[in-house]
Parts: sequence; C-alpha cells; structure tokens
Amino acid sequence: MSNDIKNTPNEGELVVATIKTVKQNGAYVDLDEYEGIEGFIFIGEIASGWVKNIRGIVREGQRVICKVMRTRRDGTSMELSLKSVSEERRRARLQEWKNEQRAQQLLKVLADKLSWGEDTLAEQKEELTEAFGTLYTAFEEAAMQEGSLENAGFEGDWLQAFIELAVENIIPPFVEVRGILTLSINAIDGVKTIQEALSAAEELANPEEETEVKCFYDGAPSYRLELRAPDFKIAESLWEQATSMVVDHMTKAGGEASAQRE
Repeated sequence: MSNDIKNTPNEGELVVATIKTVKQNGAYVDLDEYEGIEGFIFIGEIASGWVKNIRGIVREGQRVICKVMRTRRDGTSMELSLKSVSEERRRARLQEWKNEQRAQQLLKVLADKLSWGEDTLAEQKEELTEAFGTLYTAFEEAAMQEGSLENAGFEGDWLQAFIELAVENIIPPFVEVRGILTLSINAIDGVKTIQEALSAAEELANPEEETEVKCFYDGAPSYRLELRAPDFKIAESLWEQATSMVVDHMTKAGGEASAQRE
C-alpha cells in the first residue's frame, strides 16, 4: 500500500512489515505502508540470544513491527530489526496501523456514498492527513470535538456526512473540553478564595466515571479549566457543574467570575 505523505521511512522509525520469505540467515519482508520497498531482518536481529530455528519465530505471511536500522542509498531496501522493538511499542504501533486501515476504509465508504471519484478521494485523504497528522486522527477529532474540521479549514456539504460516519464508527478514548475562567476579588484573602473555588471544581472529578477536572493558572485574572469525560453529554454536564460551582463560590465571597469555552 502506498504512503501518500512519506516516500521512505527514516532510520529509527518503526514500520509495519509482512514476512515474505524466510531464509536460514534471516527474513525478507515487504513494508506494508511503502509500495516497492522491501527489508531484510538478519537472524541476529530476529530475537535476543541464539536463534536455534528461525521458522519457530517468524513465518511467511506474518505481520511484524520492525525498527529501521539502515537504508540503502537507492532507498528501495533496508535493514530491519525485530528484537529492538519492545512489546509495548509493538502493540502501540500495530494499533496505530490498524486504526489507519480502518480510517481508510471509512473514507472509502464516504466516497462511495457521495460518489467521489478516485482523484477526489485521494485529494481529501491527503488534505485530511496533512491537517491532522493521520487520517484516523481526523475521524477521531471529528467524533470528539465539535467544529474540528471547520477549524482546520475544511468546508463543504461532505462535512456532515464525515462527522456522522466518525461518530458512528470511531469510539474516542475521551472527550476534552477546555475554557477560560476569569476570576477577581478585592479582599485580603482573595487568593485563598480563588484557590478554594478551583479546588471545589477539581473535586468534581470521578475516577469511577472516568472524568477529570483540572485547573491551571494562566496569569491573573485568567485560569484555564480542562475537563475530560467518556462522551459529550457527560463533558457538557461536567462543564456546567464546574463553572457554576466556581462562579457561585466567587460571587458569594464578593468577587467576580465568568467562564468562556475555547
């Protein structure tokens, strides 16, 4: 599968590869994300320690995550390492690849629904990837953050269909809401009052419900409020509770307070 953003991976990068041929001295692989580029994993890079039977570790057709060690001058072949990739990094990189495959399938579904041609599909894929880093991130942001596509400069009738597809198929790890609290009070213990108001808001966090509430000092009179929740409904409710609590606490103490979403 071709990669529209990068032509070849960099040394040190983790790549997704499929074992093509297993030899006594190593294994030849095809790089899944880079068309026309192959790699070779020397037997010494297959696993730590002595490898008695290489076929007991890798087999034809197996998908693996490798680290790029060296690239030949022509860029069409590279030396890879399997043993240099920890299990944690292997799982994370493989999940990233699976997410991107899923995102490409979703975009193809959208293209079929809207009768896009191949050129339009390729153009939208490239623009979304350039704007969000990965195509999956574009879908994830659309599902998590209202207005994310418009804020990135996209427009058109296809946006609503894209968002609906994202919401239906992408389950975000969390929804994040941010805003600015403007707090002021003319009193000797004013700083303490503000701290108490912000602490009260932070106490709304509930680990069992997977919600977080954090307040940060941005420079008087501004304070940043960041919320995380499993979905939009909970996030919106949490925002209302947190800001109301801060405003009530400040006004009862004789101060002023306002909240504005970012």
